[in-house]
Amino acid sequence: MRGLLNRIRMEMQWSAFWFSLGLFTAMGLLTALLPKVLGNIHEMFERLPLIKPLITALLGVDPGDNFSAQLSQAFLWTHPTVLTLTWAWELMYCSRLPAGEIDRGTADFLMCLPASRTTLFTAETLGWLISGSLLLAAGYAGHLLATSFVHPEMRLTTRSTLLVLSNLAALYLAVGGLAFLLSSLSDRRGRAIGAVFAILLASFLLNFLAQFQDWAKQISWLSMMEYYRPAIVIQANEFPWNDICVLLGLAAATWIAALAVFCRRSICTV
Repeated sequence: MRGLLNRIRMEMQWSAFWFSLGLFTAMGLLTALLPKVLGNIHEMFERLPLIKPLITALLGVDPGDNFSAQLSQAFLWTHPTVLTLTWAWELMYCSRLPAGEIDRGTADFLMCLPASRTTLFTAETLGWLISGSLLLAAGYAGHLLATSFVHPEMRLTTRSTLLVLSNLAALYLAVGGLAFLLSSLSDRRGRAIGAVFAILLASFLLNFLAQFQDWAKQISWLSMMEYYRPAIVIQANEFPWNDICVLLGLAAATWIAALAVFCRRSICTV
């Protein structure tokens, strides 16, 4: 196991560093700039009515006529840059086994190592969890550092920030579990990444359509973004048990299915 983890570290450490640095920088800049940029957003709502449904889809709640400082901080945690960096890391990492190994012709060598498939998959999972923890910690650190330059009225409490971070961590697990499953089912890394990306894009689209169409609202529970709603978490200031349980249940189900498929399927690069 230690040898497998060292292999993962050698292959992924610089990628993890740059992604963490990118999220640290993005969270710091957005924390400092968004409250100022969104201060007069109600005027933009009047000039560009389409902007409001887009922000509502991201926040998961109607911002109303007054876009408060707290809602601007909620928008920070759903900003496309933050989600893109987090998901891009997951798609790159979780598509490594077995799709990535088959794609680059190293699957035969990996399967010949004196380790069971369960051990291989467990090592990859540990690397995913450790790297994800470091990535989210870097994002939180960037946010925390930037709050010292923000007006006190615009700062979130530590409790609210940690509640949102917990919701984001659960979303990270759900997306990663799905990526593992589709990678286990695929022989091509690009195909696995494309499938997960399509599902995430569909989640955003469904959330957006739910603002206009009743049929989309009725099936919005199919969207993963329906269970990641920082604005509601901040307003309620309570741990989002239901949303996190759904995301963790999805993560557990897809991870177990991915392990079962990986252990049973035929893997060969010839």
